[in-house]
Amino acid sequence: MKAKRIIGLAAAVILLFTASAALAAWKGYRGSGGWGMGTQYQRMYDTKTVETISGTVKTVDKVTPVKGMHSGVHVTLKTDKETISVHLGPEWYIERLDTKIEKGDKIEVKGSRITVMGKPAIIASEVKKGDNVLILRDASGIPSWSGWRK
Repeated sequence: MKAKRIIGLAAAVILLFTASAALAAWKGYRGSGGWGMGTQYQRMYDTKTVETISGTVKTVDKVTPVKGMHSGVHVTLKTDKETISVHLGPEWYIERLDTKIEKGDKIEVKGSRITVMGKPAIIASEVKKGDNVLILRDASGIPSWSGWRK
């Protein structure tokens, strides 16, 4: 009888530790790693500064726009007027899309012009590459990857 009680208690402790480990692993995904709604970075998107630019992709890199965020995908776009940083979205989301943005691509970007570390940048809401269109945010700037948490 006492052995069954000890085995039951041991099983409960193991279950508790397993559940704790699983929850800890998911903790980093809550809020999209700083890319989700209500974050400092999301609040930088301003519908009043939305513009459309086009040019050639010079680089595709991973970037962390604000300290503490998970990495995101960023391109350097050379237009007729300037070379500007374009923030596409979180790495885990952008890398799973069917249309890939690569160095040398000619693209059109619609997004909000912001200033990051004293330099101009665009937070992309839409990217056109040939006949393909990536919708990254809606007209209000809500990210596609935020799902139902609007």
